[in-house]
Amino acid sequence: MDYEQQRKAGSSSSSSCSVPLLESSSKGTASIAQTLGNIIVSVIGTGVLGLPFAFRIAGWLAGLFGVIIVGLCSYYCMLLLVQCRRKLSSEEESIDLKSYGDLGYKCFGRTGRYATEFLILIAQCGGSVAYLVFIGQNLSSIFKGYGLNLASYIFLLVPIEIGLSWIGSLSALSPFSIFADICNLLAMAIVVKQDIQKVVGDEFSFRDRTAITSNIGGLPFAGGMAVFCFEGFGMTLALEASMKDKSSFPKLLATAFTGITLLYASFGFFGYMAYGDQTKDIITLNLPQNWTSIAVQVGLCLGIIFTFPIMVHPINEIVERNLGKGKWFRKLHHNSEYSTTRIGKYAMYLTRAILVVVLAVLASCVPGFGVFVSLVGSTVCALISFVLPATFHLVLFGSSLHFWQRALDICILSCGLLFAAYGTYNSVVGV
Repeated sequence: MDYEQQRKAGSSSSSSCSVPLLESSSKGTASIAQTLGNIIVSVIGTGVLGLPFAFRIAGWLAGLFGVIIVGLCSYYCMLLLVQCRRKLSSEEESIDLKSYGDLGYKCFGRTGRYATEFLILIAQCGGSVAYLVFIGQNLSSIFKGYGLNLASYIFLLVPIEIGLSWIGSLSALSPFSIFADICNLLAMAIVVKQDIQKVVGDEFSFRDRTAITSNIGGLPFAGGMAVFCFEGFGMTLALEASMKDKSSFPKLLATAFTGITLLYASFGFFGYMAYGDQTKDIITLNLPQNWTSIAVQVGLCLGIIFTFPIMVHPINEIVERNLGKGKWFRKLHHNSEYSTTRIGKYAMYLTRAILVVVLAVLASCVPGFGVFVSLVGSTVCALISFVLPATFHLVLFGSSLHFWQRALDICILSCGLLFAAYGTYNSVVGV
């Protein structure tokens, strides 16, 4: 869930945490190796642990095809954003487009900015809820027999997350983001190891694995999960701007996306091969209950618990900024500097606590990680990833586009809207 790039970017955050991973290179000093690392951690997150379930729903062949198509489309649409920014920069040398919202403003004015930032805000909320569901399901699996349901584990986290959300500097939490990514890789490695053991043993039969599902609704459902895994569009402009040699960004992005797509396709395929129809929406729930597997699950949960404040940080910023602009608030304090007032600090604590509680309530109502991730991927992620880039490109370049470029943009725009509508319907009614 952009829904995940704030946590991933937090791997090297500083105290201001605006674009943590890129702050040291915001003036265009990042090397190719640094930018490659930034791209990888901005895209890969906990959503990858749901890909084997997507392959189970769609079938292994359809799953492979879907991941490749989503990867190609995501790469192409990221390039569209870069092209839009370069065109505007060439027309106005003084222009400084730092965010997706800035690009929306240049295309459609305030409405474009508000719409873009609203979608990103919803995506961040969706990613935050997915975090809580992920932790709750893993804790439920680890501590079986204690009589607690998913909602109980989620609400047990509320006091911890409220306390962490009150921390002034997020840089103290950045090591946990790296720790969570390491646990992600360990979980993937253990799943692949389990698969190899089953293939070598007598438990595996390739004929028992479905190539393409007979349930047509399973395809957009799995597609939504794939889109969620590739979401990183909120960081695209910052990543390109951070490079010292910006001309090499498209090639570097292609290299990164080729590797990530192969990783996703392989992991989804092997995970489904290992567990077949028993594949769960979070693949770690399929792991045997031994100390190695439990250690990985606990590590994942701890990493996500401590990086949850990074995920909700953009939401807090938007809420507090708008609260501080309120006329009633300024009149009450006779002071426009919201952050310097004592009551302002209390209001900050209160709004952040309320946000955590609201997200926990929403998470407790979610039927499962896979269903929710597919819903988020099918709605806001599809709009942010495909619809907005294609729309911005058409608006800014207009008649200067070749026929095939205009046709491709319109195709992506139309397919993105249809996918969002149909994928949402399938996620809501259930597959």
